[in-house]
Amino acid sequence: QVQLVESGGGLVQAGGSLRLSCAASGRTFSSYAMGWFRQAPGKEREFVAAINRSGGDTSYADSVKGRITISRDNAKNTVYLQMNSVKPEDTAVYCCAARLSFYTNVYVDAHEYDYWGQGTQVTVSS
Repeated sequence: QVQLVESGGGLVQAGGSLRLSCAASGRTFSSYAMGWFRQAPGKEREFVAAINRSGGDTSYADSVKGRITISRDNAKNTVYLQMNSVKPEDTAVYCCAARLSFYTNVYVDAHEYDYWGQGTQVTVSS
């Protein structure tokens, strides 16, 4: 089992940058594929980015490609979401998710994840 705690959210102006972190408990972080999802008020949760257990493969939603980068540091049990050139439509609660993975797959469907953090609020002002 793994527990996830996000941090790094806040208020940022459009065009600015923000880096979210998701710290995981446990000693087998490198066995988990990770993902970031977000949910804006009145909207459904949507996929943002995902990374496989080794960090060698990633996937992004079309709406964030070129602006957002997911990465991980398995020695620090942490996955990151670097957000650049943020837009007001990026405003949402961002949650990280984890799933035990025996393969090198990247998972983009929220239903494929078993563990979720509480989320961190990102607000982009125009």
